[in-house]
Amino acid sequence: MSERKLAAVKSALASQRIETPSWAYANSGTRFKVFTQAGVPRTPQEKIDDAARVQLHTGVAPVVALHIPWDRTDDFAALAAYARQRGVRTGTVNANVFQDDDYKLGSVTHPDPAVRRKALDHLMECVDIMDATGSRDLKLWFSDGTNYPGQDDIRARQDRLAEALCTVYERLGEKQRLVLEYKLFEPAFYSTDVPDWGTSYAHCLKLGPKAQVCVDTGHHAPGTNIEFIVAFLLREGKLGAFDFNSRFYADDDLMAGAADPFQLFRIIYEVRAGGGLDPEAGIAFMLDQCHNIEPKIPAIIRSVMNVQEATAKALLVDREELAKAQCAGDVLAANGLLMDAYNTDVRPLLADVREELGADRDPMAAYAASGWASRITEERIGGQQAGWGA
Repeated sequence: MSERKLAAVKSALASQRIETPSWAYANSGTRFKVFTQAGVPRTPQEKIDDAARVQLHTGVAPVVALHIPWDRTDDFAALAAYARQRGVRTGTVNANVFQDDDYKLGSVTHPDPAVRRKALDHLMECVDIMDATGSRDLKLWFSDGTNYPGQDDIRARQDRLAEALCTVYERLGEKQRLVLEYKLFEPAFYSTDVPDWGTSYAHCLKLGPKAQVCVDTGHHAPGTNIEFIVAFLLREGKLGAFDFNSRFYADDDLMAGAADPFQLFRIIYEVRAGGGLDPEAGIAFMLDQCHNIEPKIPAIIRSVMNVQEATAKALLVDREELAKAQCAGDVLAANGLLMDAYNTDVRPLLADVREELGADRDPMAAYAASGWASRITEERIGGQQAGWGA
């Protein structure tokens, strides 16, 4: 690799920003069981402290996403200031309209106007929190749907959804965005109100430029070509955010790159090809994971490193040579160029990048030696551990 190419790759890697989720530092897990761990945060501030450790060791994770009401506090401006003091900042605000008993039949698509009003009020509260924290993105995921044919009018539910989204969109500030997530199923098993990227895209297209699609890598049917979805949305200027995680069966929320690192590479290659790695593209690269059996902070550090490795390999693809092979119809040469990049050991390169950023060459080893795990285990005794539903 030429010195010029190497410098460009290192510059792109140094400018990468990966957002970590506050809830991943707390107790979380499967629908079957949430296993509690010693030393997990008891407050939003302690979640930020843990996020700051990830940033300290990796150098590319300076943003922590909030989840409301799990991160509710009396003063969100003060929480944002606390984050800045710790060397990070608050990022995406995630709404929660799926836990209350009132939402059994839906939230913004519920047949009862009173329940829809309650859900909408919460979404508007989240925009207020964005104003207080200076956050750009409001991420919306709806568990809304039906379990049985005839349970509700599918078209009417889309009308209710569109009305709620429009109301929220009109409330957004000039530099704020709405990112609409989708999910194939769960907990609605017959019909889900936002089941795929096409539904999310259609609503966002109608809303306007401040509405973007969020792609969660675990929210697709088996065999779905996620990189095609990414390429299409980038082409249309409608890819706003990622929720990175891994899956074997459904929405497993395993560590990014754990189940299929080659898929993560393919996805990020398409991001690079569509200009999505450029900071001005505005794409939020966020982890969305549930660490049920593994220690929280090291799992997040490993996930950040996995995304970095996939990105580095995507940057190594020689696009000029690839274009030549594609134009010549040389299938094997084209595929070989991607495989050569994927099979490159980029760990020494990334260690150099981290060192130049003032972070640790080996973040996992540095965290293990830091004593932070022992410290929080000793200090965070008593009080209510944060977790799902906190």
